[in-house]
Amino acid sequence: MATSALMLSIVLVHGAWADGSGWQQVHDILKKDGYTVSIVQNPTITLEDDVAYARRVIDTQPGKVLLVGHSYGGVVITEAGNDPKVAGLVYVAAFAPDAGESVAKLGANPPPGAALPPVLPSTDGFLRLDPARFRASFAADVKPSLANFMAVSQVPWGVGAYSGEVTSPAWKTKPSWYMIARDDKMIPPPAQQAMSKRAGAKVTEISASHALYISHPKEVAQFIEKAARSIEQ
Repeated sequence: MATSALMLSIVLVHGAWADGSGWQQVHDILKKDGYTVSIVQNPTITLEDDVAYARRVIDTQPGKVLLVGHSYGGVVITEAGNDPKVAGLVYVAAFAPDAGESVAKLGANPPPGAALPPVLPSTDGFLRLDPARFRASFAADVKPSLANFMAVSQVPWGVGAYSGEVTSPAWKTKPSWYMIARDDKMIPPPAQQAMSKRAGAKVTEISASHALYISHPKEVAQFIEKAARSIEQ
């Protein structure tokens, strides 16, 4: 359990087609266990803006920061994590790009047999998931009523964020942790394994969908706290 003397803050960053409210259960567990927790509300229009939003939240924290990103949020923390206040990175079924990589590039050549996300063709510079296929691809283990609400309330994802490239990956200089979702239909598990290995992350795996931060908040929070304790020591 954390104590205020440790002065470690946890900053949670959401991904595409979602917003910060999805972190509520994880947030509540971390807060109950004594951690200072903040949520970044990304516009998800351009990577540059999302990194700027994350840095604003980082700047308001009283001490060291553990950055946590889900899905596209992993791209954001990979760049924003270069802030000197950031002590570590936690990837939750997230992209962990290298320099010059984007979600567009990382997803260009999926592993053989991998499920393809039901992304609808863009006509206005934003990407959306087919609502009829949202639950099966994004949130298969989430309560149906909630998954259906997530489908109709999804936040359109800007092509500028989708194609935004990382310039300097923080995982090259900061310790990292990675939680792989074995039943993920958005980011293929083999891709998660490859990215986590490349980053030298400490890895755990869980049988869960891409929305594991909603369907398995206790396990996700415990993993984040494990990383936090490593930094606090």
